[in-house]
Amino acid sequence: MSKATECTLASVYKRSFSSDTLNCKQAGFMPLIGYARVSTEDQTPLPQSEALQTAGCVEIFEEHASGGNRARPVLARVIERVQSGDTLVVVRIDRLARSLSHLLEVIERLEAKGAFFRSLQDPIDTASPQGKFTLQVLGAAAEFERALIRERTKAGLVSARAKGRVGGNPGLRTKDPAALRKVWLARQDGYMERLIETAQDWVPHVRRLRPDMAWEDVLRIINGPLPHDRHWTQSRLLRAVKAYVRDGFLPDAVLGRAGRRETDDRLPAIVAAIKGSDPEITLQAICDRLESMRERTPRGRTSWQPSSVKMLLERAEKLGLL
Repeated sequence: MSKATECTLASVYKRSFSSDTLNCKQAGFMPLIGYARVSTEDQTPLPQSEALQTAGCVEIFEEHASGGNRARPVLARVIERVQSGDTLVVVRIDRLARSLSHLLEVIERLEAKGAFFRSLQDPIDTASPQGKFTLQVLGAAAEFERALIRERTKAGLVSARAKGRVGGNPGLRTKDPAALRKVWLARQDGYMERLIETAQDWVPHVRRLRPDMAWEDVLRIINGPLPHDRHWTQSRLLRAVKAYVRDGFLPDAVLGRAGRRETDDRLPAIVAAIKGSDPEITLQAICDRLESMRERTPRGRTSWQPSSVKMLLERAEKLGLL
């Protein structure tokens, strides 16, 4: 074999392990996170996990849940875990989602974080141009399918009205108490499921700070570390707290009236609350949190310094707030 032939083969071999291909040799440059799902406890995700491990996944999450259920705790944890540059890998796309709309929703959430998606047995790899094209085709097909469904629904409603039929639940039309209660319970169950997904954002703060701190300050502490699209309003937070109190997840005391606090004690209380939620937090991180809350310094400035935070922490300790 000539020297030129050897160089050519070496170049082709090197390119075969680039990030644009479907193999996973460069896990150091693009960490691969695997997700395996089976529907029942009788099934085992082991074959999927072995395939994901062979593909080079550095972490593999397994879940027993129905594919039709979008509120899967392990999947939610995986999406929260991925970071920019990571790739979520599944064996087949039906292991991730049973509907095209759910698949596109998950991929959009990954792209918003700068992450990618790959299916080992399907031509989908959003890190490659071919995979992105396939995804665009799927998105166009989904939009076309939704348009057809809307048109068929409209035509069916017009036809039903022409024949004198009225859609909807007969019990709701007659305001039957049993039907009304059934609908209310279904909506309440859905609401509680949504609250469970966000409970880690607000329940610990409410349990720790209420009723010693006013709702306005509790709300600002809750919203401080959250992205803007996940911010709570006071009315929404109160509704969630009342629902948790009603079901026994929070004590009645959190809904009590907050005591009057001296003006000089307010900032130490807020700083102590931030420190209490994360004892390892640095002074500079507390400064950043206060600035994100748009809390002014004792002198009325918008920019915080670690020395000011340290002074407030010392005062909070003297007041017994820490």
